[in-house]
Amino acid sequence: MTLPLINDQRFLDNNYSKNHLPKAEYDNCTFKSCNFSDSYISNIIFIECTFIDCNFSMVKSKNTVFNNVSFDNCKLLGFPFHECNALLMAFQFKTCQLNLASFFNLKIRETTFDNCRLEKTDFSNSDLTASIFRNCDLSHTIFDNSTIEKVDFRTSRNVFINPENNKIKQASFSKENALGLLKYFDIKIT
Repeated sequence: MTLPLINDQRFLDNNYSKNHLPKAEYDNCTFKSCNFSDSYISNIIFIECTFIDCNFSMVKSKNTVFNNVSFDNCKLLGFPFHECNALLMAFQFKTCQLNLASFFNLKIRETTFDNCRLEKTDFSNSDLTASIFRNCDLSHTIFDNSTIEKVDFRTSRNVFINPENNKIKQASFSKENALGLLKYFDIKIT
């Protein structure tokens, strides 16, 4: 099924919770102050789109495509990224709330999370190689069997990662958050 193509459009202050966004391929579109909470964006394609001040809490996103998409100051609570189409998946996050989001089993290399809250977010089995977590809160974030090689955690806080269960080579940590690597060894540091 071929989706209609929507190019270079701006969508402002739309509420898609009740009237869902039409299934289409959105290319180079901007969505500002739109509410997608509890809505269905399944099988929609977003290419080089920007979302600003949008709410995606508890959205349904089966087979949704995000290719070179940026989220700026968006609320993405419980967002099931793991249900999206993983082919060509690429996005960036700035000042977003991603608590309880799931990136389970995704290859999202070189992704930037800038000034984001990622509390209880699941990165299990994910490949985050060369990603950046700049000034993020990673309280209770799950890294299990994850590839976090060359990932920059230096300015983030509440970083607790088990080095035995993750590929961690050449990841960067500050002295303060490096202690989070030792938590799993049941040792005391005074």
